[in-house]
Amino acid sequence: MTEKVGVLGEKQAPRKAARRTGVERVVNAPLPTVYGKFQAIGYLDHDRGDEQVALVYGEIGSEDVLTRLHSECLTGDAFGSQHCECGDQLASALRAVVAEGSGIVVYLRGHEGRGIGLLAKLRAMALQAEGLDTVEANLALGLPVDARDYGVAAEILRDLGVRSVRLMSNNPRKREALLRHGIQVAEEVPLLIPPCENNIRYLRTKRERLDHRLPHLDAVAHWS
Repeated sequence: MTEKVGVLGEKQAPRKAARRTGVERVVNAPLPTVYGKFQAIGYLDHDRGDEQVALVYGEIGSEDVLTRLHSECLTGDAFGSQHCECGDQLASALRAVVAEGSGIVVYLRGHEGRGIGLLAKLRAMALQAEGLDTVEANLALGLPVDARDYGVAAEILRDLGVRSVRLMSNNPRKREALLRHGIQVAEEVPLLIPPCENNIRYLRTKRERLDHRLPHLDAVAHWS
């Protein structure tokens, strides 16, 4: 590469290309599923390096779009774990947007274990098997209780032309995060999954210590 010379004869180093930031839409592909035919819109988060995807069904418009922000959960989404309700919530959200005729499920990579990563989540699960709850387990590992950031989700929604959503979530922090990032939440739509004996303690901890709205747990108060 030829070195540049300034007006006074000094050699100047070649300029480096500016580093990209934010979210870039990379690809749009049809994705037929057992729930219906979606458009899978792939994004690259230049700030974190994560690859993200929004599953879009129908003509979504810009206001009051039925939307789910789904945190990645390999054990629940792929393996059918009963430790959490994540897999059932994902399936319910996909069914809901198809029944609605339009909507979005933003699948958030990098959110495994509320943002601590897969191996750390498994370590936390091992501690829970010994008697700690999900909050205590994270703290025992020296990790944050919830390290998720929803800025990328807001950027994706803006790229899709969405200004306000009907948010499928039991977690009030998701609503607060979207509002901070400029996406209005017209309604919070509960996404309540019947509990089982394997996840009832985990769900109670989410309600009692993480403020999730899970009123249906009262019906199984007799479970230990």
